[in-house]
Amino acid sequence: MTITATPITPRFGAELTGIDFSQPLSDATVAEIRAAMDVWGVCVIRNTGFDNVGHVEFSRHLGHLEKAPAVKNRPRRHPHTPEIFDASNLTPEGEILVDENMVLHKKGDRLWHTDSSFMAMRSAYSLLLCYEAPKEGGLTYFADMRSAYEDLPADIREKIGTLTAEHSLWYSRLLAGFPVTEEEIDARPKALQPMIMPQEATGRTAIYIGSHAMDVVGMPKEEGRALIKYLIEFATQPQYTFGVSYEPGDLVIWDNLATMHRGGDFDIYNERRDMRRTTVREGDAPEQADDPFTAYFASSTPSN
Repeated sequence: MTITATPITPRFGAELTGIDFSQPLSDATVAEIRAAMDVWGVCVIRNTGFDNVGHVEFSRHLGHLEKAPAVKNRPRRHPHTPEIFDASNLTPEGEILVDENMVLHKKGDRLWHTDSSFMAMRSAYSLLLCYEAPKEGGLTYFADMRSAYEDLPADIREKIGTLTAEHSLWYSRLLAGFPVTEEEIDARPKALQPMIMPQEATGRTAIYIGSHAMDVVGMPKEEGRALIKYLIEFATQPQYTFGVSYEPGDLVIWDNLATMHRGGDFDIYNERRDMRRTTVREGDAPEQADDPFTAYFASSTPSN
């Protein structure tokens, strides 16, 4: 089969058609999907017909899947498919969330970020599948970090080329209003990440940053945070961004090493938004089974 990629913007994002999910995917089809991702960074596939199992099976073609964290006193919504990360505003029982701490925690997803940059083992692809979409709002917005890098002033490109940032999930939650202090964040795990991400497949380079990034190594706190803020604001100018709206069955795949994204606002207390994500780890599968997200959350304080 031949896949057609219809651009969403001239340099970034495409809708893919021509994939027959009623048949097993061939190696050639998977290679075409990977090639499209290299070019466009974000690919949207409409009306996949996937359920949780089909979502996971398709995602495995793209690499090793992470398991969603098992968090103390918080049952999984999808216990039979542990590779599914719950990106909804719903409880495990399927009701709309009203718990204020959980609402504030999820509010961090509406800041520009890169999935799992707070982990030492980075995420490559994320694959987000829609089950229910709100009547208004609830889009996912994406930013083209490769084009933004290419358009940066030369002195800024040179400056960030050798810099490293410290990333924490809890810092983005603090920015979104979650009740956590910087002292508590400092006691929890953080990851060091380069501020640029060269890509062998394309020869292009992306800014690697987002709201999980809290400090720049070797810089005074205020100066480092000002640089992070500048890069996020530069990369999220209208010429680098677009939004994806959903119908049930629609799937969007993005490359976390070439993009940032954020969830769009909607009426979270009255509208259901049931979105489910799989996450492909960068690099090869581990030799032994591991569960780094559960370990990450277990190493945070018991109150979380």
